Amino acid sequence: MRPPLEKHKNMISTFGKKGVLLVNLGTPDAPSRGAVYRYLKQFLLDPRVIDYSWLPRNLLVRGIIAPFRSGSSAKLYQQLWTEEGSPLKFYGERVAAGVQELLGDKYVVELAMRYQSPSITSAIDRLMAKQVSEIIVFPMFPQYASATTGSVHEEVMRVLSKKESIPNVRMINSYYDYEPMINIYADNARQFDLDSYDHILFSYHGLPQRQLRKADDFNHCLQSEGCCQSISAVNQFCYSAQCHATTRAIAGELGLTSDRYTTTFQSRLGPEVWAQPYTSAVIEEQAKAGTKRLLVFSPAFVADCLETIIEIGHEYQEEFEKMGGEKVDLVPSLNDDPRWIKVVAELVMS
Repeated sequence: MRPPLEKHKNMISTFGKKGVLLVNLGTPDAPSRGAVYRYLKQFLLDPRVIDYSWLPRNLLVRGIIAPFRSGSSAKLYQQLWTEEGSPLKFYGERVAAGVQELLGDKYVVELAMRYQSPSITSAIDRLMAKQVSEIIVFPMFPQYASATTGSVHEEVMRVLSKKESIPNVRMINSYYDYEPMINIYADNARQFDLDSYDHILFSYHGLPQRQLRKADDFNHCLQSEGCCQSISAVNQFCYSAQCHATTRAIAGELGLTSDRYTTTFQSRLGPEVWAQPYTSAVIEEQAKAGTKRLLVFSPAFVADCLETIIEIGHEYQEEFEKMGGEKVDLVPSLNDDPRWIKVVAELVMS
């Protein structure tokens, strides 16, 4: 006779601590051309990032993108780099330390990067060496995408599949509208005089439309103009729909009417059609319409990085000025905000 459910739950082994694996995308180990080349190669050869077949992917990355972009990208990383190194990494280290402090000695927290160091393999090895009974995988991407969270989950499973003993594993999928996180973004925006801006952009990292369709098993993606404006069972894992949901949540918290903001997508690569509208195109449209001041959120990134500090803060500012605009202000990301650290700890324990 089977024991009652509650009794059965209590019979699950609780020996050992719980491991927490925080994973962000990654960063070069140094702002040098060689380090950036190694980073770009590992990143872009991931079949979930550039999902071409093996041969064209390798020809494209090894023959064109990594050799030709590593030099220019290294110059951008040199602008981004601080005495502590890459912001993506040192903010991650601070968050990991803060989460460890909040969770206490029943947990072991490790930071990993999907690409470069510290690797997922090394972080899992450290957790296993602490004899953890469970590993909770926390991708530091609020919105799910195959190229980010999906890739992290796949790599964790690949690493663990080579272990003889595999602990309990819990993988967090997304938290795009988690209210305590939304409140932090809204509070960060309140540092600015919102009424002084002509328009507000919510700019997310882009994905090829082909990848959005590929992740759709229910013939819903891009079939209607407003397909991303709500989330249901058919598009619950749609990156674009989750981005729009994040926008609606932040805008709702700030009391913004729909005419005051636009959800856009940045950081395109190659000639394919990507998720639209493009941030650069909307900035141009706003400039032509006489907009002088733009406020920009980037809620796909929990830490300020190349795509926020350089791409939005510097490059878009320069482009906007050339078009007749005056100011592009970037709302700070979550970084090492103590409230964000608390959010991570709450989601881990939930």
